[in-house]
Amino acid sequence: MLLLTVSTLLLTFSSGLALQIQCYQCEEMTHDCSTPEFIVNCTVNVQDTCQKEVLVKDDGMHYRKSCASSGACLIASSGYQQFCTGKLNSVCITCCNTPLCNGPRQKKRPQSSSAIAVNALQLSTCPVFVLLLLASILC
Repeated sequence: MLLLTVSTLLLTFSSGLALQIQCYQCEEMTHDCSTPEFIVNCTVNVQDTCQKEVLVKDDGMHYRKSCASSGACLIASSGYQQFCTGKLNSVCITCCNTPLCNGPRQKKRPQSSSAIAVNALQLSTCPVFVLLLLASILC
């Protein structure tokens, strides 16, 4: 019975984690390619991040946008960080994980400290809840 309960919990939590994100996708465009025809659905549970690459060339800014795995995007962005100067031949790679976040920059609204605290609380309590639930079942 215990094994059945744990298996059911794991299936419930793992099936709830199936995520699909939408990102803008384009190659070597001289415009920001942030219009509906460039929107793609990323691969579920594989490509969980949107990537944006901005290159500064002689003829202006060039954009590459795509879906990516978070690990690959973070490695690429950290590897190119020293080349992200904003000057000629600059390469800047950014990663984000909300729908269409590799599109045009949104005007940032100031977020109150209480909203930040609530968001942090929501992120940190979910894994703790799962651990406590599993511990109470197994003990």
